[in-house]
Amino acid sequence: MGPLTLITFLPALGAAAIGLLPADNHKAIRWTAAAFTLAVLLISVMLIPQFSQTHTGINDVDGFQFVEKADWIPAFNISYFVGVDGLSFPMLLLTALLCFICIFVSWGIKKGVKGYFALFLLLETGMMGAFVSLDFFLFYVFWEIMLLPMYFLIGIWGGPRRVYAAIKFFIYTLVGSVLMLLVMLAFYFNVKDPVTGANTFNMLAMMDQANHSPWLNLFNVRVLLFFGLYIGFAIKVPVFPFHTWLPDAHVEAPTAISVILAGVLLKMGTYGLLRISFPILPDATHTFAWFLALMGAVNIIYGALCAMAQKDLKKLVAYSSISHMGYVMLGMASLTAAGINGAVFQMFNHGTVTAMLFILVGVIYDRAHHREINRFGGLANIMPKYMGISAVAFFAALGLPGMSAFISEAMVFLGAFPVFQVYTIIGISGIIITAGYVLWTVQRMFFGEGLKDEKYKGMSMEQIRVHLPEINGRELFTLIPLAAIVIYLGIWPHPVLGMMNASLVHLVELVKAAPVVTAGLF
Repeated sequence: MGPLTLITFLPALGAAAIGLLPADNHKAIRWTAAAFTLAVLLISVMLIPQFSQTHTGINDVDGFQFVEKADWIPAFNISYFVGVDGLSFPMLLLTALLCFICIFVSWGIKKGVKGYFALFLLLETGMMGAFVSLDFFLFYVFWEIMLLPMYFLIGIWGGPRRVYAAIKFFIYTLVGSVLMLLVMLAFYFNVKDPVTGANTFNMLAMMDQANHSPWLNLFNVRVLLFFGLYIGFAIKVPVFPFHTWLPDAHVEAPTAISVILAGVLLKMGTYGLLRISFPILPDATHTFAWFLALMGAVNIIYGALCAMAQKDLKKLVAYSSISHMGYVMLGMASLTAAGINGAVFQMFNHGTVTAMLFILVGVIYDRAHHREINRFGGLANIMPKYMGISAVAFFAALGLPGMSAFISEAMVFLGAFPVFQVYTIIGISGIIITAGYVLWTVQRMFFGEGLKDEKYKGMSMEQIRVHLPEINGRELFTLIPLAAIVIYLGIWPHPVLGMMNASLVHLVELVKAAPVVTAGLF
C-alpha cells in the first residue's frame, strides 16, 4: 500500500473506528479523530523530502510521483489510479494541515459528537482522493463523497438557518456534478486507451489529443464540453453569478466546516479547471482565456464590494473569499509562468489566511454570541493577544508585504498584465477596496472607546473580561502554525513555489501550443 492510499483512506478508517466507540465517550472520539488526522499530516510531511521538484507532471505518467495503479472495474476500463505533481501536492499538504487543525477547532462540539467527527473524517477522505485521482471516474467518486458529509455537517451542526443553507449548497453542487458527469461520459466514449484501444477514464490518456475521436475534435463540441466543465467547477470556486450559496453556507456552518469550505473546497473548483479543463481541452482554454480573466476581475471587485457592505463578520470573510479567488482565476487565465504559479500559490495562501480568519470569527463568537461588527469596539484593550493574532490574519488578507498573499498576488499581476492589461488594472484596484474593508473592520472591532453592545454598559473592565476572556491555549494552538506559515512564506516562498514550478510551466506550454480558433465556434 503506497503513501497516497494511506493518506486517502486513513481518515475513512478513523471514521470506522469512531463508529465502534461508545457515543457518550466524547473524549475518546475527539482524540481518535485527532490521531488519524495527525497520522495523515505526518505521512504527508514525510513525503516532502521525497518529492522531486524537477518532475513536470500534467500529461506524462513519468511526471507524476508516488503513482499507484490497479484495475478497479476492468469491464469498463476503470482504474484505481493515483499520483501527485506540483499542482496537487501543495493542495494535499494544505488539506492535511487544515483537517488536523479543524479537529481541535471542533473540540467544543457538544451535539452528536460521534456523528460529527465520523463525517468530518469521511470528508477528509473525499478531499484527499479528489486531489490524488488520475482516473476521471475515481475523481468523480471522491468529488461526490465530499458532498454528503458537508451537507450533513452544515444541516445538523449549523446555525439557525442551517437546513436552508445545506439544501442550497447541495442543489448548487449537484447541478455542477451533473454537468461534470455528462462531460466525463462524453470523454469516456470518445477517448481510446493508446495501449488497449478501449474507451478509458484515464486522465493522462484524455490529455493526449491523439487519443480523441473525430467527433471530440470538433471545436463546437469542445466549446460545449469546456463550458460544461467550467460551470461545474465555477460553482465550487465560486465564480459570479454561481456564488450565492457560499455566504449562506459559511454563516450557518460550524467554524471548522467554514475553515474547510473556504480553505479546501473552494480550491477544488480552480484545481479541477487546471487538472482537467486546461490539459484536456487546451485549444478551448486558450481561446476562452479572456473569459476566465474577465470573470476573475469581476469576482475580485464584486466580492470586495460585497465584503465592505457586510455587518456580520463571518459574512464579510465569506465575501472576501469570493474576491480573493478572483486573483486565482486571473492568474490562471494569463497562461504565463508567473501568472499560473501565482494563481496556485494564491490557492495555498488563501487556504491558510482564510482558515485563520474563520477560526478567529469562531473565537469571538464563542464569547460574545454574536458576529455584528458594529457591536464590538475596544477589543485591543480587552483581548490583546486576540487582537495581535487577528492583526496578522487581517493584514495577510490585505496582501501586506512580508505576508504570503503579497507574493502570490504580485505574481498574478506580473503574469496577467502583459496579457490582460485592462482586467489586471481592474483586479489591482480591488486591493484598494480590500484595504478599505479590512482597515475599517479592524478599526471598528479593536479600537475606539469600548464595546458598543448595550449588555456591557456599566461594567468594569474586569467584569467585561469575565464575559470576553482572552484567547486560550487550544485556540492559539490552531492559529499560531497558520500565522507562522503565512509569515515564513511571505519572506521565503520558495518551499512551495519550488514544488509547483516545473509542473505548472509544463501546463502553460501545453495549453499555449494549442491553436487559437477564432471562427466557426457555433
